[in-house]
Amino acid sequence: MATQIELRTERLLLRPWRVADCDAFAAMSVDPEVMQFFPNLLTRAEAEAGVDRSIAQFATHGWGYWAVEIPGVAEFIGFVGIKQVPFAAHFTPAVDLGWRLARAYWGQGFATEAARAAIKFGFETLGLPSIVSYTAVPNVRSIRVMERLGMTRDVDGVFDHPLVPPGHWLRRHVLYRLPARS
Repeated sequence: MATQIELRTERLLLRPWRVADCDAFAAMSVDPEVMQFFPNLLTRAEAEAGVDRSIAQFATHGWGYWAVEIPGVAEFIGFVGIKQVPFAAHFTPAVDLGWRLARAYWGQGFATEAARAAIKFGFETLGLPSIVSYTAVPNVRSIRVMERLGMTRDVDGVFDHPLVPPGHWLRRHVLYRLPARS
């Protein structure tokens, strides 16, 4: 079992997942606004399986997509972190920066703040040469977060996401990249 890493920012705690996160994650996963740029809402069973995978990721590696909380305010507002891209593509193998927050926590800079901590961990602790992030082409909010983080659109940055069904309006994705600073 790996040492499970926690990260702190000025306002947030990024921590390993707990079984107790399942209710809040499941609620977030059926919110049509939160899931707008995903192929489907998650069932309760799919949300529970996602929490189980995240717990296992931390048990094995010590890091991944961290559960995010606002200490003393909210025990779970979503997740932000880095992990290996789980499919083959022209840019893999690679480590992906990802996030998903409950709607009540949008527009407050939490995704950007937590993502900066995850990026710092990836570069300074893991020694990654670069970090990628991708989203469906119409997801302007996430693209803005990537750009605020200093990520730039990859030269070969538009691709068909292999886990999204052919013909689905969200299949086309845009790829952003952030190299480690030397």
